[in-house]
Amino acid sequence: MKETSTPLETLHEIRNMMEKSSRFLSLSGLSGVFAGIFALIGAVVAFVRLNFSLWEPSYYSYAYSNGRLNREFIQFILTDALLVLAGALAAGYFFTARKAKKQGQSMWGLTARRLLMSMLVPLVAGGLFCLALIYHGSFGFVAPATLIFYGLALLNGSKYTLHDVRYLGITEIGLGVLSSFFIGYGLLFWALGFGIMHILYGTLMYYKYER
Repeated sequence: MKETSTPLETLHEIRNMMEKSSRFLSLSGLSGVFAGIFALIGAVVAFVRLNFSLWEPSYYSYAYSNGRLNREFIQFILTDALLVLAGALAAGYFFTARKAKKQGQSMWGLTARRLLMSMLVPLVAGGLFCLALIYHGSFGFVAPATLIFYGLALLNGSKYTLHDVRYLGITEIGLGVLSSFFIGYGLLFWALGFGIMHILYGTLMYYKYER
């Protein structure tokens, strides 16, 4: 004869059902790991291609030419960043779709759309703000701004997905604020924030929720 569930077990099951209906829990830790790997590859390519120094703010000699922004430098950095973003998004979609399929959860359900919209607002605002910084020649503050707005997007979206995302968001915001005091080391902070932090977070989430 099957034993009846205790009231505590029943409440736990109800809580799990409510959480699954209100949160998108299919984000894969592997997507974070691969996003970090792509970010590190992009940073290494930039360091090698531009012959940057890890310990000196040498990007100024490339970013500016006769007091004006170097278009070739801007085009290279933007192309590098877009390729990293494309790789991260592709990996994120692949691993998240695979996890959602295993869990029987819709990839583009209501919670997923809420998560996307909650993150889009800070990301779009941050993107436009960064374009304004570049337009006005304040290229040194682009790296801090991208980290801060990305962290805000994660923090804002954490209420629709895993709670642990908020800690990554807070970390990115902290790195962004710190990097604003070390102008010229933006690429190093990018590698740390988008690369190493993503790999660490993704690995922890994978072993915590997927193993």
